[in-house]
Amino acid sequence: MDQIPADIIIYAVIAAGLVFWLRSILGTRHGEERQRPDPFAPREEETTGEEQPSTTMAAKPTGQNAHADYADEAAQSGLLQIALADRNFDAKVFVERAEDAFSIIITAFAEGDRETLRALLDAPVYEAFDNALREREKKGESVTTEVHAIRNTRIIDAVLDRKRHARITLRFTADETCVIRDRDGQLLSGHPDQVTEMVDVWVFGRDIKSSDPRWLLIETRDDQVEDHKTPIPEA
Repeated sequence: MDQIPADIIIYAVIAAGLVFWLRSILGTRHGEERQRPDPFAPREEETTGEEQPSTTMAAKPTGQNAHADYADEAAQSGLLQIALADRNFDAKVFVERAEDAFSIIITAFAEGDRETLRALLDAPVYEAFDNALREREKKGESVTTEVHAIRNTRIIDAVLDRKRHARITLRFTADETCVIRDRDGQLLSGHPDQVTEMVDVWVFGRDIKSSDPRWLLIETRDDQVEDHKTPIPEA
């Protein structure tokens, strides 16, 4: 059997060393890195025209967290106006993505993830969230939140102002666990095993004449005052 030339062995050792060095510097992806895509970004089927816009609110398939999406009768007229002005608007899809945004924003606020919040909140709302985060950081408090399920999402108002400024108001009913601790790790509110039903009203807005597809959160308020919930600022 022929022997492998010494120079090839040397090159192989050098190459292996370079690979090890690059992995240690750059790291590797394991598929577990947290990514929070924009929930209102257009999906592939929207750009290919495979789905048609709709103003109807269809029930989701039966499942572990299944619930019905629907709108108040008073909101239907506004939804129709928005759909007529924006052929890509689909009320059912909007509600699904608003639910995604709800969970993302709640979690990002708990974690102090300003980058995610800045991308999904209108400027005045972001300022209110940022001020709340600053106050929390000043006190040394930490918040741990888990949204277990969104039980119901209801569109309670929809408005198209001046044929371009759309605003949709939703009432979210969700189960969550929120734990607040002080700088020493002592429990201030909530319990890791306690589930709280939270009911919030959020308003999303968008300029439908803009090329930006995002619906930004433009208002938040409590619909019911609950203990041990994520302390989302009203804005």
